[in-house]
Amino acid sequence: MATLPKYPTIPVKNNDPGVLTGDQTVTYGCLVTDALVFRALADDTRRALLDALFARDGQTVVALCERFPEMTRFGVMKHLGVLETANLVTTRREGRTKLHFLNPIPIQQLAERWISKYAQPFTHAMVGLQLGLEQHTAWTPR
Repeated sequence: MATLPKYPTIPVKNNDPGVLTGDQTVTYGCLVTDALVFRALADDTRRALLDALFARDGQTVVALCERFPEMTRFGVMKHLGVLETANLVTTRREGRTKLHFLNPIPIQQLAERWISKYAQPFTHAMVGLQLGLEQHTAWTPR
């Protein structure tokens, strides 16, 4: 009895339908991996762009460039491209402008997959300990 593949296969041109090519982007379409999201989140500038979109969603590249005067427009666009590849930013065209929107779903998926699995039992205890210590200890300068 044949086993079904984990992901659906997409027929490849000039080959038999359902043949796996070994290239995940061809075989599985736009497969966003954890590595792409981690790589996108690893950069301070990209996290700042996500924070800017969290503060006001649906911004143009020009509006984002105004928030980061130390960067060129090309630099902002390049960082947005990395965020789009990781599916952390989605876009919509309105006439000649392209609006950028935050997509928090991949971050939540990472949190559920990695953070909550390994850290949740310990972090709850540590946060409770920190809050208890901060409430009972008032630091005063000498």
